[in-house]
Amino acid sequence: MSSEVADGTAAATTGEGRYRREEVARAAGVKVRNLRYYQERGLLPPPRREGRIAWYSDEHLTRLRLIDDLLGRGYTVNGIAEVLDAWEQGGGIAQLLGLGREMAQGWAQEEPVTMDLAELRELFGPAATPQDTRRAAALEYVRIEGDTVTFRSRRLLEATLTLVRQGVPLAEILDAGDFVQSQAAALAERFVALFRRHVIGPEGLERLSAARLDHIGETAAALRPVAGEVVATEFARAMARRVEAEVAALLRTEQ
Repeated sequence: MSSEVADGTAAATTGEGRYRREEVARAAGVKVRNLRYYQERGLLPPPRREGRIAWYSDEHLTRLRLIDDLLGRGYTVNGIAEVLDAWEQGGGIAQLLGLGREMAQGWAQEEPVTMDLAELRELFGPAATPQDTRRAAALEYVRIEGDTVTFRSRRLLEATLTLVRQGVPLAEILDAGDFVQSQAAALAERFVALFRRHVIGPEGLERLSAARLDHIGETAAALRPVAGEVVATEFARAMARRVEAEVAALLRTEQ
């Protein structure tokens, strides 16, 4: 395993984000070229360098998301610089960025699994084609670096293996994964919209008092498990209804 992959795995398990330029841009939903522009305008601190590799942190990611949010609400780059400067002068930028990290972290608590391509072929056998591997990478289930493959979630890897060993084609599992991702994104959008509307409010984060920011952080921590429980409970109920209907249909065909 390369040192870079090992570092990324350690970061994932400890919750300390380390991102390459493309990764932090993708996570923040911004273009890669914007990173240099934001740094030149003083909106984004420079990354930490290790040799030729530039590593971005969770603070960079939170800043990028804040910048993108302010741009979406009509702020100019100069206006965003003034907002960030006002927070920094008042000593509140650390609290604001800390709140951003607190709100964003803790949702995906996954253990990554790293192996080489030979181990991947041995694990899946002929069930996995190069096309399947490329699609899994496009869906961000795996990250491929040279001959090294990192599965972002041990639980999803184990679930996939279980289905493959029961005879479900990997291509169809990836189709289902693509569908689940789109539905999960819609659910996340709904929960975030409720939180923004009723907890954060129309003023956004940058104009709120320190006490209000503390309250938002506490509320985010309290609601984090609730969202997961709602989704898990409703999915379990839907599965129970669907399985009962399927069994009933099978019994009717046997009569």
